[in-house]
Amino acid sequence: MEIKRGIGDFLVTQDITIFQAMEAINNNARGIVFICEEKKLVGVVTDGDIRRYILQKGELSAPIVKIANRNMVWLEIKDEKRAAQILNEKSISAIPVLSREGEIVKIYFSGGNVVECLENNAELRIPLVIMAGGKGTRLKPFTDILPKPLIPIGDKTITEHIVDRFICYGCSDIYMIVNYKKNFIKAYFQDGTYRNIIKFIDEMTYMGTGGGLKLLEGELSGTFFMSNCDILIDADYQAVLQYHHNNKNLITMICAKKNFSIPYGTVDINDSNHVISLTEKPSNMYLVNTGFYVIEADLLGSIPSNKFIHITDIIENCINNKEKIGAYIIDDDSWMDMGQFDEMEKMKQKLGIL
Repeated sequence: MEIKRGIGDFLVTQDITIFQAMEAINNNARGIVFICEEKKLVGVVTDGDIRRYILQKGELSAPIVKIANRNMVWLEIKDEKRAAQILNEKSISAIPVLSREGEIVKIYFSGGNVVECLENNAELRIPLVIMAGGKGTRLKPFTDILPKPLIPIGDKTITEHIVDRFICYGCSDIYMIVNYKKNFIKAYFQDGTYRNIIKFIDEMTYMGTGGGLKLLEGELSGTFFMSNCDILIDADYQAVLQYHHNNKNLITMICAKKNFSIPYGTVDINDSNHVISLTEKPSNMYLVNTGFYVIEADLLGSIPSNKFIHITDIIENCINNKEKIGAYIIDDDSWMDMGQFDEMEKMKQKLGIL
């Protein structure tokens, strides 16, 4: 079944039949559709509503409004932080967020201990490359058993979290470069939702995050996203892509603002060891490389063949060659990294995973 996870796949009009609503529910695989009139929410129907109607020997050719619930639960944008609480309190599977005009702009879904958010995003339809060949040594002993791309974050693997975010933007052409425990990774994804979405590229020897990209030369053209397999970025990917194109960059690095504080007073001295100033608990802001990039495929031709090299080394080479390397800056809270155990726990907290 083809994945359809845009907001439009959860919206139906009042003039469709109950049978057509069943088809929509089957396609979105979430058990629910929202009925809209001129883009404004007027009702909701779940698969449970349809089952009860069928048991009462109702006609599937009847209009969907016949079984619509018009007293549905919804949130204003200013209250969307309460979504997880309301989903739990009311034991419902989904709750829409409405604009002032009454149009659905987001839908929050419950799934075990996880709350997922689907936004009304643009259809970018450019490839995504996930670098998933590393050994994940910082997550040992977990990665002695599971490869890092299959580490669970709630009821989904980290890879599924990444892929779902890009699918929301229409990016269904996804390449995963694999090496460590690659057969395990392939076996996990060979059945089910993602089997026709992810294309695996075998890295026979460890080539680094840059050398692995070389394997896609001739496979990709134009612009593509590249992501490490242990990060999640909360950003408007359309805005990121637009920034990249507007600035005509060869590579755009997505960088997070990170403040580092020293919990002590610091002392500055001169050459004679005389104290010249004191600073109490100074804090400095740095831009940190998140491991998420927008790249032009022209770069692939300049990567050396059969050589271990990281993407950061390639970027330094580009800077030395006066190529345009841009930085798209996001807040620290918009970057989630599970490369270390403490950061993994922070990721779970941000995603609302208990």
